[in-house]
Amino acid sequence: MEVKEEELIRSLIDTDPELRRCYEEHQQLKHRLEQLRQQTHLTEQEELEEKRIQKQKLAGKDRIMQILARHRQRTAA
Repeated sequence: MEVKEEELIRSLIDTDPELRRCYEEHQQLKHRLEQLRQQTHLTEQEELEEKRIQKQKLAGKDRIMQILARHRQRTAA
């Protein structure tokens, strides 16, 4: 995410429970993905987990961006 989005998230995270949940989940997935990528060799199960996490992380980011767009529309109106 860009710095602009991160700043907006920080400003809204205390007032938007859905955004907080999505962002925290995204951070957990990011951390697990980093753990997997630090390993030199992944088992077949770990490779499947990595792909699943990547898909979940992308879907989570899409949801976060939708929430941010909704907030931007409210402030622009």
